[in-house]
Amino acid sequence: MHQETIQLIQVLEKTISPDKTELEQASTFLEQAAASNLLGFIKTLSDILRHGGNSHVARMAAGLQLKNQLTSKDPNIKVQYQQRWLGFPEDIRMYIKKNVVGALGTETNRPSSAAQCVAYIAVTELPQRQWPDLISTLVNNILNATSEMQKEATLETIGYICQEIDCDVLVSQSNDILTAIVHGMRVSEPSNHVRLAATQALLNSLEFTKANFDQPTERNYIMEVVCEATQSPDTQIKVAALQCLVKIMSLYYQHMEPYMGPALFPITLEAMKSDNDAVALQGIEFWSNVSDEEVDLAIEDTEAQEAGRPPSRVSRHYAKGALQYIVPILLQKLTKQEELDDEDDWNPSKAAGVCLLLLATCCEDEIVPHVLPFIKENIKSDNWRFRDASLMAFGSILGGLENNTLKPLVEQAMPTLIELMYDGSVMVRDTAAWTFGRICEIIPDAAINETFLKPLLESLITGLKAEPRVAANVCWAFSGLAEAAFEAATCDLVEDTAPETYCLSQYFEFIVQRLLEATDRPDGAQANLRPAAYEALMEMIKNSPRDCYVTVQKTTMVILDRLQQVLQMESQISSHSDRSQFNDLQSLLCGTLQSVLRKVTPEDAPQISDAVMTALLTMFNSHKSGGVQEDAIMAVSTLTEVLGEGFLKYMDAFKPILYLGLKNHQEYQVCGTAVGLTGDIFRALKMKALPYCDEIMTLLLQNLGEPSVHRSVKPQILSVFGDIALSIGPEFKKYLEVVLATLAQASQAQVDRNDFDMIDYLNELREGVLDAYTGLIQGLKGDGNAPSPDIALLEPHIPFIVQFITVVAQDSEHSDGTIAVAAGIIGDLCVCFGAPMLGLLDLEPINEMLAQGRRSRIQRTKGLCNWATKELRKLKNLQATATAPAASWKLVEVQQKFY
Repeated sequence: MHQETIQLIQVLEKTISPDKTELEQASTFLEQAAASNLLGFIKTLSDILRHGGNSHVARMAAGLQLKNQLTSKDPNIKVQYQQRWLGFPEDIRMYIKKNVVGALGTETNRPSSAAQCVAYIAVTELPQRQWPDLISTLVNNILNATSEMQKEATLETIGYICQEIDCDVLVSQSNDILTAIVHGMRVSEPSNHVRLAATQALLNSLEFTKANFDQPTERNYIMEVVCEATQSPDTQIKVAALQCLVKIMSLYYQHMEPYMGPALFPITLEAMKSDNDAVALQGIEFWSNVSDEEVDLAIEDTEAQEAGRPPSRVSRHYAKGALQYIVPILLQKLTKQEELDDEDDWNPSKAAGVCLLLLATCCEDEIVPHVLPFIKENIKSDNWRFRDASLMAFGSILGGLENNTLKPLVEQAMPTLIELMYDGSVMVRDTAAWTFGRICEIIPDAAINETFLKPLLESLITGLKAEPRVAANVCWAFSGLAEAAFEAATCDLVEDTAPETYCLSQYFEFIVQRLLEATDRPDGAQANLRPAAYEALMEMIKNSPRDCYVTVQKTTMVILDRLQQVLQMESQISSHSDRSQFNDLQSLLCGTLQSVLRKVTPEDAPQISDAVMTALLTMFNSHKSGGVQEDAIMAVSTLTEVLGEGFLKYMDAFKPILYLGLKNHQEYQVCGTAVGLTGDIFRALKMKALPYCDEIMTLLLQNLGEPSVHRSVKPQILSVFGDIALSIGPEFKKYLEVVLATLAQASQAQVDRNDFDMIDYLNELREGVLDAYTGLIQGLKGDGNAPSPDIALLEPHIPFIVQFITVVAQDSEHSDGTIAVAAGIIGDLCVCFGAPMLGLLDLEPINEMLAQGRRSRIQRTKGLCNWATKELRKLKNLQATATAPAASWKLVEVQQKFY
């Protein structure tokens, strides 16, 4: 053995040393070894992992170090490592692969380090159609294993591969993989370790076994093996098998009818009753999944009926059929709470509450008879656990009930619920506060009912001083209460009009004061209390009537004062924890600042804007502000809306910050927020933004062509082109050709239609393109009644724009947003260019799209489609008599050339 290898083994063995110095020295040595000769380093690691003569510590550490050179939790670094691996010489890759596959089953530690190394190489190579014999090698290892460890490690490998890889890559080999997995899961398999590894591998491979589930014979066999595994006396196998059933129900609901009665129902019912939390959780999760799936199916059914077609899948109403059996078990689990349990710990009691909530959404009023007797019997029990369970059950079912059932139920319960806010048990008070949060969200009328409002507010104010977990839920209730009161007061007013007063007016200042005190509590970091209190404060300010404006003014000054104090604290920060809390507080203050700024009158805004902008600029110029930048940019955005053209005085000081934000490609949320702010600035400053236009347009165009800019930012940039064109009007001419070329390119984008995220992205991109065209048309048209001569610059491009609208119209997966903007452009074209547009726009796909939009539930889409239809109809009515200007007839010639 080479001296270097011996030295590396010694270092690897020190990676678990209790001596901190040795540990740091080992870490430094390994980093330097990887940096100086990476290929030699990973080749030697694979040798150490392969040879059984080395200590299990050295082999395990070698596997870990090798794995860390193959993958990373950071998605960008992971891609870099995969590209790096594919760039290594083939002979070295073959050597390492032979070693890691050869190591499978030779280790004594669990889980297998070799299994992870094989899997991460496979995840890199298999999508590139490399290592074609790997799966057959692994399957052979399982079917003809020479040891239990070899079978187990190989099944672990398959499980890791299936967990990480795109399921399309393995579809063609799903039969072989399933054969191997099912072989390891059989009851006749003597090793529980092997059965567990096989069951976990199946769990990870279920996505790409659709073809197998479509075949009744194969499906029956898979279901038989999984159901048998749920009966294993080994808890880990039982839990993994139940997890498989949960996932199978989500993926293959339509195939489950033959198994539900004889197998799935009794198995999951028994699991729910188990005293073992891990088992019970999976039983409950199964029925949560059933409810979730059947809610989706009900939505699909409604959409199908509205479209006049049969649904592609139908609900079997398993949840409704099982209510009488599963609800009593769930209610019993609700009574098994741990006193003062950690809020982050997931247990059967919490899972039961979520399952009841989903069942209520799915089964609606049908759940009431199964839950109400338990609530009535236990709501005043001497045992706090039963009082708490009754409250939890009550709060959980509210969301699914019809208003006729819900309102009398809540009104009848209100006095008791208020009483429980003063309960001796913190758990009961916590659940009572949460229940009020639910009531304020779901049936706000009951919360702002004058009979209960005063005692309810008294109980909530008392609750703000209670333990952090109680106070945080009280804050959530205040958020809902503020919104409910505001909506009730504005229901008869014109949209965006603030009411003079509302039912909380007389209590408003007192509530705001108590919430400000709650944000400043020493224990505010616990149970998410401080963010919850600031969120409630924001909602109170946002939903405030005119007669509470004095309190809004006072709150503005308090927030500004706090912001100044926080900025002065920066120099005192010494630890990472302090830095995190400091950043969180700055973010919360920026968010609250936005709420108060939106309520400040145009007369008052200039009086505080200097102080606001000074504080925000100080924050931006702090190099350690971290994630606060995005929140501060959003606060500036609100200030531009409030000040309008008055924001110009800050532009010279702020523009370097804006440009840095637009160049921040690493933090795409910051970049996206800066792009949004750019649109806000142009809308506010209009022509006064012209001096900054060249630099901003250059940065935006560079971002569009920059691969490192996150794709979500690019649709926003296209929309902002429209904002800029609308704001500077004819001055946009100098950018017109390059922007039109960019829009033409973006409009040609295609995506994978099997990926729903990419379909959403395509719709966002198209909406951005259409927004830009809208801005160009309206900007070049000018403000006068008669279109500006500059509008003629768009004439040669109109056939292309109309063709793009037609493509959008013909896409069955277009979004409501794209229909709305497309309709707006159709109307604008009719208004600006008149009669020649009829021949271009009066097409079947466009007319169908407008008809669909007129039926939309979204008012904006409906309104724009109605308007566009009217404008088209006007042109039809004028067609016989109107004579279009000769210049406009060029459009028809251009269209003929274009096609």
